[in-house]
Amino acid sequence: MKVNHSERLSYRLMDQNDGDVLYQLDQDPEVMQFISGGKTNTMDDINNIFLPRMEKYTCPEKGWGLWQVCDKSTQEYLGWILVRPMDFFSDEPKYKDLELGWRFFKKAWGKGYATEAASAIKNALAEQTDIDYFSALAVEENIGSINIMKKLGMTFLKKELHKDPLGDLDVVYYQMPAK
Repeated sequence: MKVNHSERLSYRLMDQNDGDVLYQLDQDPEVMQFISGGKTNTMDDINNIFLPRMEKYTCPEKGWGLWQVCDKSTQEYLGWILVRPMDFFSDEPKYKDLELGWRFFKKAWGKGYATEAASAIKNALAEQTDIDYFSALAVEENIGSINIMKKLGMTFLKKELHKDPLGDLDVVYYQMPAK
């Protein structure tokens, strides 16, 4: 799957060689606030939990994985966009409902980068794949992520306990049709 660069940003699917940049992003307690309560990840966490987990859902042909987002003019790494089937780590993954997620360095917040990147990747997925929905989830207090969901055109679906092998969280779900 191909994602064209947008006005300000470039994209590439991350792989097992990206542990260092994943680690860098996870070192700011404010970035991690709504993910782990502010606990930062160690390099061991990245190598032993997150890279193997990413490898399980990465599928370049379908556009699944973590898409690295960089400033197009400077190639500065700003963050990433997640794409994978909803409930991927459950007994019943939803292959026609893709989860979108994002994590960006604090210096990139408030500039529209996450919305621009998620929109470019969402549009490429909608054009090049046969899916029915895009979904996203966040803890209810994460107003910044919820605002991105709304800007993408998603609407509130439900509030529910999201089950994941890394830990369960009470979250709000937003969703939109793919076409």
